[in-house]
Amino acid sequence: MEPATRTDEFPVQHVSIHGYEVAYRRAGEGPVLLLLHGIAGSSETWVPVMELLQRDYTVLAPDFLGHGRSAKPLGDYSLGNHAAGMRDLLEVLSIERATVIGQSFGGGVAMQFAYQFPERCERLVLVDAGGLGREVSWMLRLLTLPATEYLLPIVFSAPVRNCGDSILGFLQNRGIRHARAGEMWRSFASLTEPANRQAFVRTMRAVIDPGGQSVSAIDRLYLAANMPTLIIWGDKDKIIPLVHANAAHEAIPNSRLEIMEGVGHYPHVEEPFRFVEVVVDFLETTQPSSVTPEQRRDQLRRGRGSQ
Repeated sequence: MEPATRTDEFPVQHVSIHGYEVAYRRAGEGPVLLLLHGIAGSSETWVPVMELLQRDYTVLAPDFLGHGRSAKPLGDYSLGNHAAGMRDLLEVLSIERATVIGQSFGGGVAMQFAYQFPERCERLVLVDAGGLGREVSWMLRLLTLPATEYLLPIVFSAPVRNCGDSILGFLQNRGIRHARAGEMWRSFASLTEPANRQAFVRTMRAVIDPGGQSVSAIDRLYLAANMPTLIIWGDKDKIIPLVHANAAHEAIPNSRLEIMEGVGHYPHVEEPFRFVEVVVDFLETTQPSSVTPEQRRDQLRRGRGSQ
């Protein structure tokens, strides 16, 4: 079930970091939850969840550089650079630590954040996350082919966007809503803007090639042994397969796995009430990570397979 959302409750704010405008939505009081969106998405995807969590938590949902209302510069769109950008955002907003919740591409950034800055990550929540295996939707692989950037203006043109918006509006006005389709359309409709398309291609090629996902965190997930970790996956995900959730669960000692039946790639949008119930239970039954530099050094020295 999808709650009625009011994005004006969570107005977009901006802060300048390294000379670039970074957009974010923020609300609530309490422990901080950093909500990271997927590729071609924006902070808007988290509004249904923010409505449900703001009473007990500080919810912070940024737009990655190259996405939403953040700047779209030329430059580094790697997972590592996005993770560093999130660290800098927390620093500018005077936030010391946060539970990091990442969906799809945002899940890849969340894992990178936990790896690079474990002292700032209290817990890790991976939602249909990228970066856990080679397999990924053929459509995303197709979009990484050479010269794709020259075809995107044709496929994602303003007339196509307007037509799609009209159809979606027509259906919604008649009470026909499909959260998964709506979220996918909102993401891809953003590609009608030239700056968004350019950033999208650079971001895609940083993590995906024609053969599949080119970046994997599997070999370093053992480092999350002392990090409370929740993995949430929709069993109907057609973009990133469910086997990746099982692989991550096996690779991360003491992790929790929640498979949401009848849900696709966007559990937080498709079933926000059920999603929040799972996340809040995880938050209330775990303690924030307190990994010390000495523990991290010991993990690295023992290496993978020593848990």
